[in-house]
Amino acid sequence: MEHSIPLITTIAAGFGMALILGFIAERLKVPALVGYLVAGILIGPATPGFVADVHIASQLSEIGVMLLMFGVGLHFSLADLMAVKRIAIPGAVVQMTLATLLGMGLAWWWDWRWGAGLIFGLSLSCASTVVLLKALEARGVLDTMNGRIAVGWLVVEDLATVLVLVLLPPLAGVLGGAPAVEGAAPLWRTIGQTLLGVSAFIALMLIVGKRALPWMLWQVARTGSRELFTLAVVASAIGIAYGAAALFNVSFALGAFFAGMVMRESEFSHRAAQESLPLRDAFSVLFFVSVGMLFEPAILVQAPAHVLGVVAIIIIGKAIAALVLVVALRYPLNTALTVAASLAQIGEFSFILAGLGVSLALLPAEGMSLVLAGALISIALNPLLFAGIAPLQRWLLERSELARRLEQRGDPYAELPISTDNQFLHGQVVLVGYGRVGRRIAGALQERGIPFVVAEQNRELVEDLRSQGMAAVSGNAADPAVLIQAHIANAAMLVVATPDTLNVRQMVDTARALNPSIEIVLRTHSEDELQLLRQDGIGTVFLGEEELARSMTCHVLQRFEPGVAASPAAGQA
Repeated sequence: MEHSIPLITTIAAGFGMALILGFIAERLKVPALVGYLVAGILIGPATPGFVADVHIASQLSEIGVMLLMFGVGLHFSLADLMAVKRIAIPGAVVQMTLATLLGMGLAWWWDWRWGAGLIFGLSLSCASTVVLLKALEARGVLDTMNGRIAVGWLVVEDLATVLVLVLLPPLAGVLGGAPAVEGAAPLWRTIGQTLLGVSAFIALMLIVGKRALPWMLWQVARTGSRELFTLAVVASAIGIAYGAAALFNVSFALGAFFAGMVMRESEFSHRAAQESLPLRDAFSVLFFVSVGMLFEPAILVQAPAHVLGVVAIIIIGKAIAALVLVVALRYPLNTALTVAASLAQIGEFSFILAGLGVSLALLPAEGMSLVLAGALISIALNPLLFAGIAPLQRWLLERSELARRLEQRGDPYAELPISTDNQFLHGQVVLVGYGRVGRRIAGALQERGIPFVVAEQNRELVEDLRSQGMAAVSGNAADPAVLIQAHIANAAMLVVATPDTLNVRQMVDTARALNPSIEIVLRTHSEDELQLLRQDGIGTVFLGEEELARSMTCHVLQRFEPGVAASPAAGQA
């Protein structure tokens, strides 16, 4: 047997060490990502013992980048971003600018070139979407308003970083990196060609790919072959990423991102995400392992002050900047603390950006090691920051008059306008939540002329509803003040259209205390919760699956009622 098999050796060592150290990290209540990075350090050239093939690991990491960005694209929703655009877009832009300036200032203090400082600052400015999603999911707050704002903020950061990745190669010479090849085209032409290629690729994906990819998935799905469907998803992700780089001079990351975003338009997007998840997870592990192989542990001993400066920018500088920005935009203190904790770490995009900077001779190798050190430390500490949100908020409210004023200050959309018609103040329906279910309920009420008031956490959505002439208040309906502002005391019915089983009892208690005779309608996704709510006699409770089965049963039974043709052909007539 041929034993010179560096590809298999690298994969086996990477997966094996990642499994062991990832397991240890999880047992220590630290993200497994930290274990993967440490695994890369142990099999890298900077530590004694076995050394994996760095060149092969680099190519495997490129596949990891493609699949990671494909996954980001699959979960990217323009509608979700637009729902929080008034805070996510300005917040992300300002926060990235401030963090970049802090990084550049630190690099200037170290006598680095300004181009190196720019790349270094940008690397410290973009947080990890992967780390954030896992943190929010672990705490069950991903679907809350705070979670949506944090995710929307990071999506804007991701898009801005993708733009930087596209523009960095043609600008490398200007920034002090690898000099342009003699006889190369002028800079303006190079940038123009790059932007033209990117624009052509995006247009092709949005016009042709938006129709071709869903059609292809439908054709493959009709075969009934699961492995063929998985193959189609993976081949699309990697093939489009490679084609984008080969034909349009677009990065693998951007090509894979648009492949995922276009595939999201398909009705099979959820299945595509599910089927590709194991492969995405596997290669993302190899990506983090390969990044760890680039780390020089000696930096912790040789330049501890540098490492502390980097960690301070990531955890303190970025968090404070985000906190001040969210508070300045008149959002609650809890939202500000959640966003601040979300941004107090760096991850995959920082590695990609720093790695590109090193390859273009813009960023010194020390810069890459400092970015990796900052990532390892900030990711390890991030769970502690999330755990400290509630205690810190209580401490601030108890001891700071400013914090109490910020928490109690008036939200312009927290109260109904004085000019609100009396029909929305007496005998109305109070509708909690304006998502997919709430929107349909509101439409039916409007058609029948039944007055209602919407209570919704998304302040931007409340502003849009008011511009359409609807009565709406912003805030969490679990807070009694929100239901009071919706005039629950005089309402005829409370309809909770959000699957918020944690706070539903508090909403019901507030409504009953202020209006004992009010009728209450609830929804749930859990059969256990359904039984408990019905046993407590809280109100009329609906289970999504139960109502779906009932509607389908009614349709089937009506189909076979006397006087209706019972043959299948009759139903198709």
